[in-house]
Amino acid sequence: MSLRGIGYFVIHILSASFGVCDPDATMLACSLDAVEKRVKERGLHTAPFSKEPDAGTIADAYCRSIYAKESADSYFGISTNAFASLFYSNGLQMAPDGDEAFDDGSFVLQFDLGEEIRLIAFKRLPNGDHDPATLKDLWMSADLFYAVLERWREDFLAQWRMLPKVPELLNAYLGG
Repeated sequence: MSLRGIGYFVIHILSASFGVCDPDATMLACSLDAVEKRVKERGLHTAPFSKEPDAGTIADAYCRSIYAKESADSYFGISTNAFASLFYSNGLQMAPDGDEAFDDGSFVLQFDLGEEIRLIAFKRLPNGDHDPATLKDLWMSADLFYAVLERWREDFLAQWRMLPKVPELLNAYLGG
């Protein structure tokens, strides 16, 4: 199951692409599992600072709290450790999702806000902060967002089921 399809998982937000767009960028099992988990946890991707108007402030606070050797004592009135923990416990980091699909330095943060979803996407600079030229802040209907995830999942599984599997390929190669 972990070898379920080689390819790439790229997220497009406001005419920008996040993730490595290469035919063999990653094995897609991680992305499939992450999408299924995200749909199951609909409404749980929440944070008290999710309505902060400056998406760059959220992006930098995230990067500093997770990756910086030295960070502030708190972000948005939340201690650094508690702030960083929110991203893991509430599934706020949509990408990277645990594989090589986002080795381009892309990050996508997701916040569930009732009937809306907020996606903050960016690439990190060498200094660790977000690259302002790549920052995207998208608000959209929660129903539409989760419908897109479900559709991707269904389409991926349908295509995967139709493709020959390794034993079938080996039999064809060996003349069996």
